[in-house]
Amino acid sequence: MSLDVRTVTESEFPDWLRALDTGFLRTPGASDELTAARTAHFEPARTRGAFDDGRCVATFRSFAQELTVVGGAVLPADAISNVTVSPTHRRRGLLNRMMAADLTVAKERGDAVATLIAAEYPIYGRYGFGPAAGIAEWAIDVARTGLDPRWSGPDDGGRIDLIDLADVRTLGPELHERFRVLQPGAINRDARWWGVDTGQVRSGLPWTEPFNAVYRSAAGEIEGLVTYASDGHWDDAKQPLNTASVRKLIALTPAAERALWLFVCSIDWITTVRTGHRALDDLLPRFLPDPRAARIVTRSDFLWVRILDTVRALEARTYAVPATLTLEIHDKDGLACGRFRLEGTPAGGVCAPTTQSPDIALDVRELGALYLGDESAVALAALGLLTEDRPGAAAVAETLFRTARRPWCPDVF
Repeated sequence: MSLDVRTVTESEFPDWLRALDTGFLRTPGASDELTAARTAHFEPARTRGAFDDGRCVATFRSFAQELTVVGGAVLPADAISNVTVSPTHRRRGLLNRMMAADLTVAKERGDAVATLIAAEYPIYGRYGFGPAAGIAEWAIDVARTGLDPRWSGPDDGGRIDLIDLADVRTLGPELHERFRVLQPGAINRDARWWGVDTGQVRSGLPWTEPFNAVYRSAAGEIEGLVTYASDGHWDDAKQPLNTASVRKLIALTPAAERALWLFVCSIDWITTVRTGHRALDDLLPRFLPDPRAARIVTRSDFLWVRILDTVRALEARTYAVPATLTLEIHDKDGLACGRFRLEGTPAGGVCAPTTQSPDIALDVRELGALYLGDESAVALAALGLLTEDRPGAAAVAETLFRTARRPWCPDVF
């Protein structure tokens, strides 16, 4: 019997959830309450599954997203999540079929890019995705930082205030809207995101209420928010050895960011701070008198980008210096391929199809890796992943696409 790959009906959604939990090695069979909560956000047209004799054996979901690109513009994105294939049905092309159907519809819908967070590195390059923004996590040995243990607040006229979750729900969305246009790689957060993040909506994952604090500038403006939890660990001698795990920290200014990190590192009984996922070039270590007190414990790719509309994507972002480049883009799926002339400037780009000879040639997955400024065109050329058809063109591409600060996506989706 052939496998049926299609969108999922509401009556099939509980079985789809069972297959999802199976694929992620979570205990299948969610409670009726949790199933009902998940069903409330079910989008039939964007939820796909593979069915074998009526049983769901693969899952795939996408949803609308906005991605901030270099320069602060936001692009409509097809965000892909909840991808699984049951262990009994691997290597049968099910992901190929679900991905092809979703990306085709996304292109027709007008999404300029697709995004995802890859659980496994080797899978998504073959669908045209490139690793576009990485993450790092630090563990901070508080005693080693060299910070004054008597620190009692910012020295710039600002202040730190503790707030509760009701305040986070009120203040957080507006702060994040101001933050995300400053950070290439950031994504929008909808009402459900805030509901899950503040415990109003249960997603099935363990929930512990965190502590929350904001930074207010000398003018009284909220310019940063941190959410953290503590493990309550004491040693055998009854000495506190607590670890504070930062779940989220966003800030509009370096002053706000510095103040919030110093605040977390100054909390009594906290001996270690785990930073959560940060940008690869995060300023955190250099906020400390001894940067070696912050030890990297995770460094990885994170946000992957797949270009769907080459002209629209390249025209949306800005470029460090004025330069012109002709690109030959290969895309086996035919969604973003062609030859394009890009005129990039600090104010934006002009891009159009052309018949001119290419300066460089590359696959759409490498274009995705370059797009937010995190990858090096020169390095791609050295690796044989970018072909330089005009001498010096890779260096021009390097200047055009690279950014002074690295992109960062703070959120899992």
